[in-house]
Amino acid sequence: MSDKQEQWLAAERLALALTEGGMQRMSARTLAVFLFTDTETVTMGQIAERLGASAGSVSGAVKTLLSVGLIERLPAPGSRREHYRLRDDAWPRLFSTQNTVVQVMLQAADTGIATTEPGDPAHQRLARMRDFYQFLLGELPSLLQRWHQRQLPRP
Repeated sequence: MSDKQEQWLAAERLALALTEGGMQRMSARTLAVFLFTDTETVTMGQIAERLGASAGSVSGAVKTLLSVGLIERLPAPGSRREHYRLRDDAWPRLFSTQNTVVQVMLQAADTGIATTEPGDPAHQRLARMRDFYQFLLGELPSLLQRWHQRQLPRP
């Protein structure tokens, strides 16, 4: 097996792991293309060709990856196709954009707390849920700041 074949096999294994973790299959496979490509940018057509997938399914996956901030659209002067690449700050960006999910969880917990009595076990579980997400939100800024400091070039 060639090095390229081994790489794409590893990419498919990564996509499978992401899918098992809850990511949509085509989004996971598309993300794997971005992680394993040896080019700076890729087009939807290149992704579809690499994956043997339809343009429609790749389009949906690209929209998903754009919406969570993992990839970005780049200008490509002279090209009629849109070019995309994995963002340099993809992982911290993904983590921080998930604050929206955390906010939804907090709102759900607050709604549940408002409908239950303080001594009710459901009230206590919902309060623990709310407290956890409030703690998480409070810790994220310093965690991300430490990550950015760690990424600064070292002399």
